[in-house]
Amino acid sequence: MRKYLIPAAALIAVAGGTVVIAQGAAAPGTKDVAKVTGGTYQVEPTHTQIVFAYDHMGFTNNMGVIAQPTGTLTLDKANPAASKVSIDVPVANLKTGIPALDEHLMKPEFFDSAKFATAKFVSTSVKPDGATGADISGNLTIKGITKPVTLDAEFYGAGANPMNKKENVGFVATGKIKRSDFGMGYGVPMVGDDIELKIIVAFQK
Repeated sequence: MRKYLIPAAALIAVAGGTVVIAQGAAAPGTKDVAKVTGGTYQVEPTHTQIVFAYDHMGFTNNMGVIAQPTGTLTLDKANPAASKVSIDVPVANLKTGIPALDEHLMKPEFFDSAKFATAKFVSTSVKPDGATGADISGNLTIKGITKPVTLDAEFYGAGANPMNKKENVGFVATGKIKRSDFGMGYGVPMVGDDIELKIIVAFQK
């Protein structure tokens, strides 16, 4: 699995996140895949983020985040290749930390959010990779344009959430797309066409 180069501290800053650690409390999640059960999970939107990074004029590797997507995971533990995932991403939730840029990205030359409020990923195949990984192929739709994409996913943790008693399972996935493939080629090549993706997703049932 590729290493992703966005620092965690920068991610928290852009997302506006707050980390709270209870004194002496052990994390309820575990890396033990035996704790994962099958069934249909819903995206837990308050702990799910799509992080993107791009080259800006060869000077910097800038980033942003889209939070609070929705969707489902149908997890077949006996036959992981039969698992399915579908994610809906609210484009208006995109944040770079720069309000003027956020507004520009909603305009027709980029996401055109007035016409296309939601991006969507629907898996078409899941290929297990070792004990905890999988290559997830699917169709990504942005701005009404659908293209095939493959994500490199890795199991992160599972267990019961002590706050709501629901069963949780988390993954981290990485991938790369070209924004010009989705009608967002404004500024290429001065501003990079390649978009690196890191998806931090929590599911619960």
